Amino acid sequence: MTQPNGPQPRPGILDIAAYVGGEHQGHIRLASNEGALGPSPKAMEAYAAAASTLHRYPDGGSAPLRGAIAKRFNLDADRIVCGAGSDEIISLLIRAYAGPGDEVLYSQYGFLMYPIGAKSVGATPVTAPEDGLTASVDNLLARVTPRTRLVFLANPNNPTGTYLPASEVARLHAGLPPDVILVVDAAYAEYMNKDDYTAGEELVEKFPNVVMTRTFSKIFALGSLRIGWCYGPAGIIDVLNRVRGPFNVSHAAHVAGVAAVEDAEFLDRSRRHNEQWREWFSATVRELGLTVHPSVTNFVLVDFKGQPAGKDDAEAARQFLKTRGILVRQMPSYGLPSCLRVTIGTEQEMRAVADALRDFLKA
Repeated sequence: MTQPNGPQPRPGILDIAAYVGGEHQGHIRLASNEGALGPSPKAMEAYAAAASTLHRYPDGGSAPLRGAIAKRFNLDADRIVCGAGSDEIISLLIRAYAGPGDEVLYSQYGFLMYPIGAKSVGATPVTAPEDGLTASVDNLLARVTPRTRLVFLANPNNPTGTYLPASEVARLHAGLPPDVILVVDAAYAEYMNKDDYTAGEELVEKFPNVVMTRTFSKIFALGSLRIGWCYGPAGIIDVLNRVRGPFNVSHAAHVAGVAAVEDAEFLDRSRRHNEQWREWFSATVRELGLTVHPSVTNFVLVDFKGQPAGKDDAEAARQFLKTRGILVRQMPSYGLPSCLRVTIGTEQEMRAVADALRDFLKA
């Protein structure tokens, strides 16, 4: 807290509720949607090999990493910007295109970094109600005003696990003014196996006001290295390169990221593991009488609403799991206080969580 006579931040900064990540002090950590199998062995080898060159500055333009990403996803490397997690890309976009008097629009249960980023530059965050925990194109478009500068769509969405098909994302873009940027935050795109889904790259190719953001923190399991990236129109990419830090991705992150994105076999194995244990865990927990909302990601939202008195308290359940060394994510900050978000972990971890929930409901 600032002192009355000390330096004062810009208006709106103290209105920000600081982002609080998932807890870390537990032997089963399922609160942060980290990759269940850990990093690719090839990424770990590359990281270790970089130890002798840690005194060198990294490639300021992330050229090798951009090249590997472009090759893996069939994109134009010149239209990729890398950052310290997709959080930084989101912040750069807001800082470059919004300010006091402007509005940043997102869906009701969208990622908390959208309103935090908006408030940090003096812009106003605006939410649009969702429909059944799924972003509503109609509600988003109804809240677009002449002050709207960016629209963020997490697709798939964290923390609900839902998604919009490509046709709905295209409809959202078609309804936006040409001076409004649509940001498709596709952090969980690699987990998708739906025929009607795309991460948004086809819209980026066609229009000058669409950006797709991605991350290495989820299926690539490199969260501690903070690697994110975006694909966008040449004009927006030029702007982001002007405002980002000159060495915003470390050399260790570069080499590990290249190795991770090139390891297609490990990526496929991670995806198959996630699908198997997400479905097993969802079915098992539903058999206990709890609601598990359908998810296409590496986490599920477990809802305690409707349980008998004493068993309908998600926070009590979270604390019970914590006594077993199991960390899951509480959801009041997202407006979902009756829910817990559970990351899909290893087989042993998922069985342990299911057993602990069974014991909580019986206690």
